[in-house]
Amino acid sequence: MTAFKPKLIVFDLDGTLVDSSPDISNAINLMLSELNQQTYSKQQIRHWMGNGVTMLIKRALTGELTPLTDPDNLQLAKSVFSAFYRQNICVHSQLYPGVKEGLDQLQAAKINLACVTNKPTRFTLPLLTEIGIKDYFPFIASGDTFSKMKPDPLPLLEAAKFFANEAEQVLMVGDSINDIKAGKSAGFKTAIVPYGYIGKYSCDQLGADYQIDSIAHLSELLSLAY
Repeated sequence: MTAFKPKLIVFDLDGTLVDSSPDISNAINLMLSELNQQTYSKQQIRHWMGNGVTMLIKRALTGELTPLTDPDNLQLAKSVFSAFYRQNICVHSQLYPGVKEGLDQLQAAKINLACVTNKPTRFTLPLLTEIGIKDYFPFIASGDTFSKMKPDPLPLLEAAKFFANEAEQVLMVGDSINDIKAGKSAGFKTAIVPYGYIGKYSCDQLGADYQIDSIAHLSELLSLAY
C-alpha cells in the first residue's frame, strides 16, 4: 500500500458513514402503499440504493434496476416519499462501526473533513444533525447544492477549493461507483468501504486506490505517511 497523507478527506454519507437503509426502505414502502403499488423487502430496496433518491424511487415504482423511462407518477411519488422520510429520517438509521472513532482521530490529526452526498439538502442536514456528526464537517455538499452531483467531480472540487487544498492532497471515501468515479475525475485518491450500497459491483471492479473495512482504519492507512 502506497504511503499517502491527505490534507482533506471527503466522505460520502449513505452507505459510508451512516446505514440509512432501514429508514429509507420504510419510507419507500410507505410511498408504494400510498400509491397502491407493490412493496418490496428491505434487502431489495437496499440493493437499489446508491444512485440518488430519484433513481431509487424510479426503481421502486418500476421494479427495474435500470428503468428506461420515467414513470408517470414519478413526481407524485417523490413528494409522498419526501413527506414520509422527513418525518422519520433517523429512527433506525445508525453510524457504521468505527465512524465516530475514525472521525475523532482524523479531527485530532487536524485533517480537513468534508461530506459530499447526492442526498438532497432537506434530508442531509437533519440526518447529520440527528445522528450527531454534522459538526465534524465544515463543508457539506448535498445533491442540490451545486449544478451537478456525483459522479460529476464538481462538488468534490468545490470541497477542495473551500479548504484551499490541491487535488493530489485529497482522499475521497465512499461505497459506490458514483463516489469512486467522482473522486478519480477530480484527481483525488479514492478509498472504498465494502459494507455499503455498492450495488452490482465488487470492490475490485470499482478500482479504488484503497479498501478499508472501517472508517476507524483510516488512521492506520494515514500513519504510513508519517
